[in-house]
Amino acid sequence: MVSLSERAVEESTSAEPARRHQPPMAFGWGKILHLLVLCVASVAFLYPFVWLLSASLKPRTEVFDNSLIPHHWRFANYADLWSYAPVLHWVFNSVVVALAAAITVSFSSALVAFGFAYFRFRLRNLLFGLVLATMMLPGAVTMIPIYLIWHRIGLTGTQVPLWAQNLFGSAFYIFLLRQFFLSIPREFFEAARMDGCSHFGLFWRIAMPLARPALIVVFVFEIQASWTDLLKPLIYLQDPSLYTLPRGLKAVIDTFGNGGEQHWEIIMAASVVATVPLIVLFAFAQRHIMDGIATQAKR
Repeated sequence: MVSLSERAVEESTSAEPARRHQPPMAFGWGKILHLLVLCVASVAFLYPFVWLLSASLKPRTEVFDNSLIPHHWRFANYADLWSYAPVLHWVFNSVVVALAAAITVSFSSALVAFGFAYFRFRLRNLLFGLVLATMMLPGAVTMIPIYLIWHRIGLTGTQVPLWAQNLFGSAFYIFLLRQFFLSIPREFFEAARMDGCSHFGLFWRIAMPLARPALIVVFVFEIQASWTDLLKPLIYLQDPSLYTLPRGLKAVIDTFGNGGEQHWEIIMAASVVATVPLIVLFAFAQRHIMDGIATQAKR
């Protein structure tokens, strides 16, 4: 009879040669190349913002010297910007417009997408195809008719046209959310219907909570689109007190750019102020965005 201790010793000694012959974890050339490509891409994406941040902290004569570390630091550029232009008020306007646009387009697109995903009716695929076909229309084609509609209503010169168009949804977001709603098991809705839930209750109590990853993606994308939109503020806004940040930045460029006093350091500071909020937003929302994309890919 072999004791348990002797058997354990035999197993350990027999396992030692196997462990000794196991190859170590290799740091292959493929991984090195992968990391090298990531580093090059990261530098290519980060360099413009680092240059912009550096230029915003330089005196006027050193803005375009292409050095990433200023020879003479001038933090007063941001104080000058706040004194020359109502940037804080423009930021507030942009936040209000961006939130209104994101909330309206998320709700309206989700409602239309749920209708296409849940209900079975004739010509459903044809109507959905027509909705997708609207993405093929360039914005310049509908620009004048839309402006005439808002002018007839009497809302030109206000911030309403900047976000109220989203009440009718977005074809791309409708497509994205419809694909997500189609992946939800229909048994959830049938069970809720048996309990007396209304159709809107199915949408609000079941579909919306389950589609939270996709809704976050839509919300963040629309925040970014509205925050960087310059065309609509140029068309509809004339009062400087109603300017959004991109429209205000255009006014700053007109004042301090080639057609003005050529205070490029002020323009760089304004550009940093316009860029940083989006970087912060994506830094906090990146996990939800990746979860939404990963969920869509699995489904």
